[in-house]
Amino acid sequence: MAHQGVLNADIRKSRINRNIYGHFSEHLGRCIYEGIWVGEDSPIPHTDGMRNDVLAALRQIKIPLLRWPGGCFADEYHWMDGIGPREGRKRMVNTHWGGVVENNHFGTHEFMRLCELLDCEPYISGNVGSGTVREMSEWVEYLTFGGESPMSELRKQNGREEPWKLTYFGVGNENWGCGGNMRPEYYADLYRHYQTYVRNYGDNKIQRIACGPADDNYHWTEVLMREAGRYMDFLTLHYYTIPGPSWTNKGSATGFAEGEWFGTLEKALRMDELLTRHSAVMDRYDPDKRVGLSVDEWGTWYDVEPGTNPGFLYQQNTMRDALVAALSLNIFHKHSERVRMTNIAQLVNVLQAVILTEGEKMLLTPTYHVFDMFKVHQDAELLDLTLDCGAYSYDGKEIPELSASASRDSEGRIHISLCNLNHAAGSSVSLDIRGLNGQPAHLSINGTILTADVMDAHNTFDQPEAVKPQDFTGYRLENGKLSVELPAMSVVVLELTPKP
Repeated sequence: MAHQGVLNADIRKSRINRNIYGHFSEHLGRCIYEGIWVGEDSPIPHTDGMRNDVLAALRQIKIPLLRWPGGCFADEYHWMDGIGPREGRKRMVNTHWGGVVENNHFGTHEFMRLCELLDCEPYISGNVGSGTVREMSEWVEYLTFGGESPMSELRKQNGREEPWKLTYFGVGNENWGCGGNMRPEYYADLYRHYQTYVRNYGDNKIQRIACGPADDNYHWTEVLMREAGRYMDFLTLHYYTIPGPSWTNKGSATGFAEGEWFGTLEKALRMDELLTRHSAVMDRYDPDKRVGLSVDEWGTWYDVEPGTNPGFLYQQNTMRDALVAALSLNIFHKHSERVRMTNIAQLVNVLQAVILTEGEKMLLTPTYHVFDMFKVHQDAELLDLTLDCGAYSYDGKEIPELSASASRDSEGRIHISLCNLNHAAGSSVSLDIRGLNGQPAHLSINGTILTADVMDAHNTFDQPEAVKPQDFTGYRLENGKLSVELPAMSVVVLELTPKP
């Protein structure tokens, strides 16, 4: 199918905040333990107990933000269990995720060290569900207070003289569900109470993040914005792409049919409607868009891989997941005036992970490669792009065949990300390039593509590079028109650089 569009390179919209490319790490399955933390006695090469291969891979994609310790785990996490000498830390049962023993060897100091090694911002989720105001207040004091106090002295005793910088702090997680099964009216009051004691110490300024809705619970957004909007800097949204008919039958990560490919992308595209409608509610109470919308849990969720612990949420990652990631990021760009943070779930070995590990082995998933290709959009300015995306039809249903976004970075380079969602047919795109200083002919172009021959193509520890980016040359620029030939089920990023 042929698609026509216009790129107005001189019409700049909102900035695509780099934190839209954030990630989420929970004490769940093998995300933290084995995935990141192997301990200081491990034969696996590590830095301060954190595996070097994973650190290097995450630095490559310029991970800007990392959310921790959950998730549902956050509202049963008591931070003092995770400080001090590791051999003396309290052991507990991880009741949400597999009933395994949590030894608390990865705690506050380890997480903040991880963020230092990754050069990323820490985002900490505080415990409202089973924690106290005092516990939350003292955690912030322990982390950020540089003067004399019981908590700063405790931090120094545990080996950290100077306070850390902490910008993002979540006051609770999923308080409508695993975080307490609260009504929005109750949580709004509780949020107002708890956030009062999340204090700013010295020159550290915390942005307070309120628990927002799941999916299409617009009433929750309405109540939180009405009752507590002036006390928050962010409101969260959680939405998972689940292709199956129910939570007990979510569908398989591999071996799926064409209908499941189509249905998964159809559900992923619903993110656009959710952001539009939740933003409209927020606009009524915050027309200046001071409060950011943080999609701090998103991604695909399937049945676990056969033979693995059902509480560990370990799933494979295919070309289908790559397209879900790419079209979701394009949607976040579109809404970047309000959406200023998102966190894909999760970082390693859990749900739509960018990295999978098995002992000393590590592989990069197709989703990882999308984040690597799309990192060029971080902190760039969204450009005006209109495109006839056509229709991709299957079994009497239709979704847009294409997903696209464009931005200009600080060095004047334009990046265009294009996705062909069609599993069976290629697609042609013709873009008029307008608004450039000089002629479009004075551009150098290079491209990268991620694609595969089968819908469930994925990387394994035996074939870790079965799906990986390749150079892309299926474009031409003539008379101000950029023509692109997109193969079926593909993700392409083009870089347009003005010639000197």
